[in-house]
Amino acid sequence: MTGLQSERTRLAWVRTAAALATIGLGAGGAALRHGAGPVTGAFFLLAALAGAVLLARTGLRFSRVQRALRDGLPLDDTFDAQLAWAGTLTVIAGSLSFLLF
Repeated sequence: MTGLQSERTRLAWVRTAAALATIGLGAGGAALRHGAGPVTGAFFLLAALAGAVLLARTGLRFSRVQRALRDGLPLDDTFDAQLAWAGTLTVIAGSLSFLLF
């Protein structure tokens, strides 16, 4: 029997992905308007891309979680977690690039 835990987890992933994409696009646009170089814009673009990929994968991830819970199988979501971390680190790198250069 499955509860609402997987649905809440799905919504948390959606919030994370949407925030990453929004921050990447918003900060990238602001940085470029204020004269930041193309490297800074590339960092923020990569963050937005990571958020978009995570958002696109939420349906697939939710289906796999439901199947794993139903069948009692382990679930490996390391790719999604690594992608979220990579996106977060690119936001940090873009911010540092904007502030230092």
